[in-house]
Amino acid sequence: MSLAQTDPEVLHAILTEAYSAGMGEIASFGTWWPQLNGDSEFDPELVFIAADDGGQPIGIAQCWTSGFIKDLAVVPAWRGRGIGETLLQQTFWSFWQRGVYSCDLKVMAENTHAIALYRRMGMTVV
Repeated sequence: MSLAQTDPEVLHAILTEAYSAGMGEIASFGTWWPQLNGDSEFDPELVFIAADDGGQPIGIAQCWTSGFIKDLAVVPAWRGRGIGETLLQQTFWSFWQRGVYSCDLKVMAENTHAIALYRRMGMTVV
């Protein structure tokens, strides 16, 4: 599913829910959306969206052109089903196709589930 096919407010809601547990924060939609679109590293082709069988978004990976994973979030009810792994695989593949052979992200030290996912996917702590 592409960004063009998705209501950005739905994606914002996924990120808001993911960060509501104290693992980060996201600006209001009215601030977030213009900032995202106005950033020089934003490319809609680097927004990956996982959807359920009905087409409802259930996960997002939003990346910068520099090879940075800005946001990765999966709706809580869908966690533990490989959606985060699939989003990361798509991210890695897309970066590789662009000639970006490594990527970075930031994660809070308390977010042990995310850290375990990143390690399973071959990422290391720097």
